Amino acid sequence: MIPTNICSGDETKMDRRTLIVAALAAAAGSGALHAQQPAMSRITAYAFSFPALSGGDIRLADYAGHPLMIVNTASLCGFTPQYAGLQQLWTEFRDRGFVIIGVPSNDFGAQEPGGPTEIAETAQHQYGVTFPIAAKAVVKGANAHPFYRWAAEARPKDVPRWNFHKYLIGRDGYIADVFPESVAPDDTRIRTGIARALAAA
Repeated sequence: MIPTNICSGDETKMDRRTLIVAALAAAAGSGALHAQQPAMSRITAYAFSFPALSGGDIRLADYAGHPLMIVNTASLCGFTPQYAGLQQLWTEFRDRGFVIIGVPSNDFGAQEPGGPTEIAETAQHQYGVTFPIAAKAVVKGANAHPFYRWAAEARPKDVPRWNFHKYLIGRDGYIADVFPESVAPDDTRIRTGIARALAAA
């Protein structure tokens, strides 16, 4: 008489089939979880827009395929003279498709306290800036503009720590390089980065 606690060959095969089916189901479930994580890693900079200082919107999608430099700016900062260097880069490279966008922010040292008129006075009248300038925005923390939250997730060690932090976006819409405020616009590293981004297919 066969003890009831010992499986027959058919039962053993059934158990094996059950285990295989369960394993496949678990693997499929894991794949589904990965498929649900597309989000920020597949979003590019071209998905974002900024309100423009003068009204309307600066849609980064309008510059899709062009290298961009996104710079958080301030009017009362020791680095404010970098506006002049940024304008020089814009003048030199814009005909090749390079775009600079300034994003005024009061996040660091409360050095951008004014409104659009005061910001325009500094950037456009004092330094002759002609590249696009966004309206004042938050660039750090949970309340940051969506572009800056995206950039912080993509490059968590390279978030802005002061005014005139520079994100260089490649033609593919992803961050190609990051330059802190201490790296001036005329620095060879920035010029090399821009040239490399422009040369990319």
